[in-house]
Amino acid sequence: MADINIRKASQTDAARRLAEAHAASDTPVPPYDLIELLFFAYRDFTSDPDTVLADFDFGRAHHRVLHFVDRNPGIRVTDLLGILRITKQSLGRVLKQLLDQGFIVQRPGEVDRRQRLLYTTEKGHALARRLSELQARRLDLAIKALPDRGSEIVRQFLFQMIDPDLRPEVARIIADKRRHRDAPARSGAGPAEEEATA
Repeated sequence: MADINIRKASQTDAARRLAEAHAASDTPVPPYDLIELLFFAYRDFTSDPDTVLADFDFGRAHHRVLHFVDRNPGIRVTDLLGILRITKQSLGRVLKQLLDQGFIVQRPGEVDRRQRLLYTTEKGHALARRLSELQARRLDLAIKALPDRGSEIVRQFLFQMIDPDLRPEVARIIADKRRHRDAPARSGAGPAEEEATA
């Protein structure tokens, strides 16, 4: 018992000395409040879709793949890898499940038959839309609580969080999606439907 008390005391002393060293140094204290707010915001932002995904034994990787395939009908596997920044092996596992369960279909390119182009099926589009609506609801509630131009400040903040060398590509992807926001949801539905019914 004495040994446990000694260990606890030494751990407490070490923590105190570390805190004092930080206080005495010129190193600025990290913005822990922002770091933790981002953690908690992301936790809750993803928790709503997580509940739905669990019904299919899917996780967040499935959600990301489904989202970007649905938003970019006919996307090449190589382009999807570039957006998600994951290995081909990681994508392969997730994509196989989505293909096998009929949420996504894969077709060769019309010009280059070696290309693998991805589309959501009707079932895949319905799930992607359902997940996006859950997240949109949370975003809407948060933005409504902000002062005027709050949504634009949030957009600027999130954009600045992206690595500078990746911002042009992200800006291109977002701008393209904004142009098609009010267009029919599945401009690439034709090939997906053909494949799904073949």
